[in-house]
This record gives sequence, structure tokens and C-alpha cells, in this order.
Amino acid sequence: QVQLVESGGGLVQAGGSLRLSCAASGRTFSRYAVGWFRQAPGKEREFVAAINWLSGSTYYTDSVKGRFTISRDNAKNTVYLQMNSLKPEDTAVYYCAADTKILDVQTERADYWGQGTQVTVSS
Repeated sequence: QVQLVESGGGLVQAGGSLRLSCAASGRTFSRYAVGWFRQAPGKEREFVAAINWLSGSTYYTDSVKGRFTISRDNAKNTVYLQMNSLKPEDTAVYYCAADTKILDVQTERADYWGQGTQVTVSS
């Protein structure tokens, strides 16, 4: 089992930055691919970014490329999502998810999910 806890959300003005953290406990987290997803009110959950455990390769949805950066610190069992140049349309609950397979993370079939952290961007 892997337990995931997100933190770092909050209220920020447009153009500002936030860094989300996804802390894991349980099995060896370094062997898991981890992704970030978000769900805005009235909308479906969408993929934001992911990082592969083996290669360290990163993946982003087009709307956040150049603004968001996913990274991981295996020693701390934590994955981060640095969000810069935030826009009101980035407002959502952000979730992290983990799985041994990067494809399962990217397609929202990950085995483990956190409870989410709210990000609100004011205009």
C-alpha cells in the first residue's frame, strides 16, 4: 500500500506561484510513477503532469507546459508540482496519484490517489 498526502494549495493572485507537494508513505516510493491531476467545479478530472520513476521523464498537458514543473525527491518520498504564472483557469482541486506503470498514471488508472488540495487563482 502507498498513502499519498497532498499539501501546498491555497489562494494566489493571477501570475503568482505555488508549489504542491505529494508525500508518500508505505512501499518504496522511488519505484512508482507519480502524476498530478486536477478537477475544477463542474468539470471532469484532467491530467496535468507525470514523472516516471525509472527514467525521470516528465509529461505535461499542453495548457501547463512552460509554467508547471514536476519533480521528485526520492529521499524524501515526495513529488512536487511547481506552478508558476498561474491563471484563474488553473483553479481546481489538485490530486496526486501513483502507480508502478507510467501509462496507468497518465490514463487515470493509478492504484493510489491522494485526497486533494485546493488551488484557487484570483483574477
